[in-house]
Amino acid sequence: MKNKAQIAIFSVFVALFFSACASSQPEIYDYSALQQAKPRSILVLMPSNETTEVDAGAAVLANAIYPLSEAGYYVFSPALVHETFKNNGIYEVSEIQNVSAHKLRQIFGADAVLYMDVVKYGTSYMLLNSVSVVAVNAKLVDLRSGATLWEGSAQVSDDSSRGSSDLVGMLISAVIKQIGDTVSDAGYKLSASADAMLLGQNCNKCLLYGPYSPHYGQDRQLNSGK
Repeated sequence: MKNKAQIAIFSVFVALFFSACASSQPEIYDYSALQQAKPRSILVLMPSNETTEVDAGAAVLANAIYPLSEAGYYVFSPALVHETFKNNGIYEVSEIQNVSAHKLRQIFGADAVLYMDVVKYGTSYMLLNSVSVVAVNAKLVDLRSGATLWEGSAQVSDDSSRGSSDLVGMLISAVIKQIGDTVSDAGYKLSASADAMLLGQNCNKCLLYGPYSPHYGQDRQLNSGK
């Protein structure tokens, strides 16, 4: 009886162990819509801005062009896009993001549009430290069908107290960082990291390589699920 009880307990333990391992595995992102649409050109709109920092949208937009181009997509010039909207009497971000997919396709001829939303941007100052944070959400939409092809989010931060346990040192570090962040926009630098993370490749839920990349169709997560 004792051996049977031990075997039963061991069986339950093994079942719970493998169940925990299975639940810890991230759900593999469904890329079927993106793979079927095969967009070659992407129109990046001025991001909506949920923060109090007026430069947040422009910073995130400016830093999104490079990673998309490096990924293998043709990206429309933000200056050209802005001028086109301006000539059509559209200035506000809310108005721009409300233009229909059909109209955007008609005007620019792009395959897809990238909508971005800045949810965190800037530096918060406290007594002993300061923390700069940039968080961005994004959605890629097919301009031919209006279907969502991909969605992602990223957040990066820089904490002045990181790695320091000295009270005086933390205070000095926070003051120096506050001055530095005031002179040079820390959010702009972090937005480059956030965009690189958001629009990166070879991870679960990352944006796939585009058709102009030599790695097109060879994304690691599609082959290994990692």
